[in-house]
Amino acid sequence: MMSWHALEMAGARAMAPRVPFFVGDNEVGSVAQAHLPALRAFADLLMVQSDGVLLSVPEPDRDATFAQLNAALRAQGLIKAWRDESYAVTSLASGVVLARIERASSRFWGTLTFGAHATGYVVDGAGRATHLWIAKRSPTKATDPGLFDNLIGGGVPFGQTPLQTLVREGWEEAGLTRAQMSAARAGRVVRLARDIPEGFQLELLHCFDLPLRSTEIPSNQDGEVAGFTLMPVAPALALAASESMTVDAALVTLDFALRHGLLPAAMQGQLQPRLAALCV
Repeated sequence: MMSWHALEMAGARAMAPRVPFFVGDNEVGSVAQAHLPALRAFADLLMVQSDGVLLSVPEPDRDATFAQLNAALRAQGLIKAWRDESYAVTSLASGVVLARIERASSRFWGTLTFGAHATGYVVDGAGRATHLWIAKRSPTKATDPGLFDNLIGGGVPFGQTPLQTLVREGWEEAGLTRAQMSAARAGRVVRLARDIPEGFQLELLHCFDLPLRSTEIPSNQDGEVAGFTLMPVAPALALAASESMTVDAALVTLDFALRHGLLPAAMQGQLQPRLAALCV
């Protein structure tokens, strides 16, 4: 059983030794020290030293170079759960987009990624949240199969904003129309920096609140969600504080609970500064 405190710690847990990864003059991520020997095989594309890795090809060649590197690393089993989706490679200092890479490779390179999640909820006559919609991920999902999730959650691909991703995922994951999704309101942005089986997750989670009427029933369209449950707040929060929900979704749920005052006062006081430390 995970506690809220353990969950907060899980959002900022980096244990495996890593070195900075640069594209040109820009730091964009990090690479596991254990993978440096494999990367030295690409001496024509990368400068690999004990204290950092540099890709210094001209900007027009970066996408193709990453594609070549990632295909080779995938063949070696170092990049897993291939998605055929593009993510941006951004400067950690400026946020400028420097290249595009395969989504699955972002964890290998430790590059910054973005997520968009919505907590779907139903209120009582006083406007207080009484129930949360909880999704169960498909058992065939590439990551975290079978775990519980927010009503809507997805990675932000190259060329989309978090809100655009949320609206798209709203239909794909929950069958909610653009008009229904227009009720979504932004919460905080939570920063994750943690080791995961695929490598290192450095991600900014954009949290949204989505009020729904009790008659608005989500319906998955893309096969990535096994089902939805409308749960009273207390058991939904207990689920989020367990290991049965993804860390991403649980932190988004915690953000929602704190902002809406759904936890006991003492717990609110303890967790508010801890989550704030993860927010940007």
